[in-house]
Amino acid sequence: MAGNNTPHKIRATMQQNVALVKVLIRHPMETGRRRDTTTGKTIPRHFIRELQCLLNGEPVLHADWSWGVARNPYLSLRILAARPGDRVLIRWSDNRSNSEAIETVVG
Repeated sequence: MAGNNTPHKIRATMQQNVALVKVLIRHPMETGRRRDTTTGKTIPRHFIRELQCLLNGEPVLHADWSWGVARNPYLSLRILAARPGDRVLIRWSDNRSNSEAIETVVG
C-alpha cells in the first residue's frame, strides 16, 4: 500500500459458491524496536491486537494479532456460508484502544 493517506480497502466476491474476502488495512504496526532516525528514541509499539470478521452480524473469524505483523496488513479469507448480497464487516482494535471497521457487500 503506497503511503499512509490511502484508506482501508475491502472486496468480497463470489468464486465457485464461496465468498473470497480481501482486506487491506492501513496501520503502522510498530514493533517497539525501531528508532526514530532524527531523535534516536525508540518508537513505541502500535499494533492491531484483535480482528473480527462478521457475516450479516454473525462472527466467522476472530484473530488475535501481535506486533509481529507487517505494516498495512493484508488479509484474505474464504467464507463458505456467504451468498451474493450478504454484508461482510471487518473490525479491529489496537493496543492503544483505537478501533476501526470496514464493511462491504458480497458481489
